[in-house]
Amino acid sequence: MNLPPYEKAKVLVVGDVMLDRYWDGTTQRISPEAPVPIVKVEKMHDAPGAAANVALNIRSLDADVCLLSMTGDDALADQLESQLTEKSIQTDFYRINHKQTITKLRILSQHQQLIRLDFEQGFEDVDAEKFIQMYKNIISDVEDKINIIILSDYNKGVLKCAPILIQLAREKNIPIFIDPKGDDYSRYHGADLLTPNRKEFELIAGKCKDENEIVQKALKLIQDLNLKALLVTRGEEGMSLISPHYPPLHLPAQKQEIFDVTGAGDTVIGVLAASVAAGMSLHQSVVLANLAAGIVVTKLGAATVSLHELRRELQQEHNLRRGVLTENELLQIIEDAHAHGETVVMTNGCFDILHPGHIAYLEEAKKSGDHLIVAVNDDDSVRRLKDPGRPINSLQHRMAVLAGLLAVDWVVPFSEDTPERIISKLLPDILVKGGDYQAEAVAGGKAVIANGGQVKILLFVDGHSTTAMLEKIQQL
Repeated sequence: MNLPPYEKAKVLVVGDVMLDRYWDGTTQRISPEAPVPIVKVEKMHDAPGAAANVALNIRSLDADVCLLSMTGDDALADQLESQLTEKSIQTDFYRINHKQTITKLRILSQHQQLIRLDFEQGFEDVDAEKFIQMYKNIISDVEDKINIIILSDYNKGVLKCAPILIQLAREKNIPIFIDPKGDDYSRYHGADLLTPNRKEFELIAGKCKDENEIVQKALKLIQDLNLKALLVTRGEEGMSLISPHYPPLHLPAQKQEIFDVTGAGDTVIGVLAASVAAGMSLHQSVVLANLAAGIVVTKLGAATVSLHELRRELQQEHNLRRGVLTENELLQIIEDAHAHGETVVMTNGCFDILHPGHIAYLEEAKKSGDHLIVAVNDDDSVRRLKDPGRPINSLQHRMAVLAGLLAVDWVVPFSEDTPERIISKLLPDILVKGGDYQAEAVAGGKAVIANGGQVKILLFVDGHSTTAMLEKIQQL
């Protein structure tokens, strides 16, 4: 399974937004004034939260996203809007001058949350007529067409008009996914999908002793609310997708060290909706959302998952990180490696009959960085470079043997007499060549150096040669 073309997705997120504040410091003693720890604040960080974090998760996948919400008409809303605009998120805030933008302040020490202070006034008493008109304008824009809507409900009053928003979406045939809150799901009637966590689901449907009971109660809720599907996120137990149209899908949680579950639900619905909007099936989108949840819980606070992180997790899940790849697959993997601060090394050769000299050379090349690419001459190229009787082993066999070596991460073929084109295309951080060469004379070396990389020359191990081996065999 590959990632979908997220750049084709256009998602509208509607819901409660807030500013998440994190004050982090050391705790070494108890206050003499009260039995509470004293935190010496050393770092302060502000980030968009709730529906704004959903939008950030979608944007981090390179999908287009628009955010509609209510805020106060204050500096906090200015800050939120500025941070979101910096990420190229289209932001439409209905500002209410007698309200304060919701803020949550978390005090942390040694990666533990000690207390959370909430500064909020709900928006339940705000006349939603103007807000609904803003929503209509967005979903009616033909030139910038929305292809999926998320309602991110944090029960702060922005989505008290949810029934009208759902009706308007259905009239436009736009799928609508909802991250619900509260004990009254009747206002979500007619939505396409709800994504409650298990606690939220059981508050509505009742306690469930096992997966089978979750499925049965979910099917009843789907029928009662005229939904198409329900995704129940179950924390360490994974998540379950239930629909009357296909068998239930139960996915185990990704085996990660859980650091902070704050905002994990934002990531799930964001990745899920963006994937569907980009053309992926609901089942495949849930798989990606599950992978993303496993990544985000290893991060502090309401975090996002990047396209590079999700792609790498998918590759690891399907064992695609090593082996024979195409040039375009390698371009993507090199980009992901660089996003993780990793160094890519590349070398090339015929590697017709592997001998200890080859192994020592490849192991030495791998020591130069984190990953090693070996580009291999195809059969016609070997014949032109060596003689009509070569290669002894076909390209497929040579690449398979190389891919099995511990030092080699990726193998890619090329058909030219020199690897200059493929090296100039892939542009590794370090180009390794064996023999007595000047760096600038190595095929592809100038392009690598111009790109900020380097060329390293390694000496071959004496006493080993494919030609010598073949001559010895012929004498037997």
